Amino acid sequence: MRKLLAALAITLCSVSVIAPPATAQPVMEPSGAVALPDGPAQAWLVADLDTGAILASRNPNEAHAPASTIKPLLAMVVLDHLRPDNFARANSSHTEVECSCVGLKPGQPYTVLQLLSALLMVSGNDAANMLADMLGGQGVAVPAMNRKAAALGARSTKASSPSGLDGPGWESTTTPLDLALIYRAALKYPLIAQIMQSQSAQFPGKTLTNQNELLTRYPGTFAGKTGFTNLARETFVAAAQRGDRRLVVVEMYGSGDLYGQAINLFDWGFSQPR
Repeated sequence: MRKLLAALAITLCSVSVIAPPATAQPVMEPSGAVALPDGPAQAWLVADLDTGAILASRNPNEAHAPASTIKPLLAMVVLDHLRPDNFARANSSHTEVECSCVGLKPGQPYTVLQLLSALLMVSGNDAANMLADMLGGQGVAVPAMNRKAAALGARSTKASSPSGLDGPGWESTTTPLDLALIYRAALKYPLIAQIMQSQSAQFPGKTLTNQNELLTRYPGTFAGKTGFTNLARETFVAAAQRGDRRLVVVEMYGSGDLYGQAINLFDWGFSQPR
């Protein structure tokens, strides 16, 4: 653990073979964005996941609280420093958190893989707390998340908690453009991509069901993450593929059918010429 803390204190550079180098992540820039009819999200974009070209957007640089859509940033930091088979035992500090929770039981051992599945599929805030502890505590994990975001070019992103929970004096912020950058990077981690496209997974004492409804509602969806807090309102990020084209949709600060808006943006995006 001392070696892990020292490594985190010195650098955020990836030490895992599954982690893409930060310098390989191009910064996405608006490319003739075309306005679309507004949906319930105040800020959104649809972009090509491979080239980074923004096809359409509304307020892509507007900062909002991300809620749980920030969790893949924590997942990347975890996989930069821990193996999927690393494990620890839960304690009461992990479970004393506002839920959504997976229901960790103090004293029960959990692996990184199990905790990442809970984090990304059912938005377990208790799993986020435990993963942060495995990295050395929130005082280590949250700064590491922010250094990771900056290294990816997501310089308007500030995480204040490992889970995306926020409150007075510890508000997290990001933008649709930054979230697109973060998800482009996260989906290059094979384990994150595998978990996010899984409709279900086994967990001690239960079966997890992925909360991303587009996995069953929209053909070609292979990733996504929902989020909600009173400050963030509804947020959603998803990725889908049609043929050899892959798109990402980011929606922030919404109140309404974000799934429906995402479907409309995907349909429009896939109809556009390259």
